[in-house]
Amino acid sequence: MSKKQQDISPVSEKIGKVFLRWYSKSNTFLYRLTGGRVGGKFMGKAPVCLVTMLGKKSGQWRTTPLIHIPHGDGIILVASQGGMSKNPIWYNNLVAHDEITVTVGYSKTKMKARQVSDEEKTDLWPIICAVHPGFDGYQERTDRNIPVMLCTPV
Repeated sequence: MSKKQQDISPVSEKIGKVFLRWYSKSNTFLYRLTGGRVGGKFMGKAPVCLVTMLGKKSGQWRTTPLIHIPHGDGIILVASQGGMSKNPIWYNNLVAHDEITVTVGYSKTKMKARQVSDEEKTDLWPIICAVHPGFDGYQERTDRNIPVMLCTPV
């Protein structure tokens, strides 16, 4: 285990995952109810969308609120999970089933997700951090290469 991972205790990660699960469910409910007027910004700045995807293991439809970065006619999603040691479940779902529905406000768009290469990530990272500077800290906090997904309309 590296020094970075030693700084984040397993107990802290477990508490973080419980909080994220609760936050995601309540945020999704409020976002749907208000069309994103409530729950549509993270920390008052970063735009949030709802991503509906098929679960890798369950085969059930899952909806997760995520910070998104508009990019061209699509969006960028960052699988940071706050710099935790493992990728978020939603990332594994997207890798297994790349067809998703993205809701911004009341508008829904069918999209296809793909993980960008490390070279593409290097080019996109300044754009990503301009929207939410916390992503830099999340990457510094973990040894894993935080995946970046580019989602484009189908």
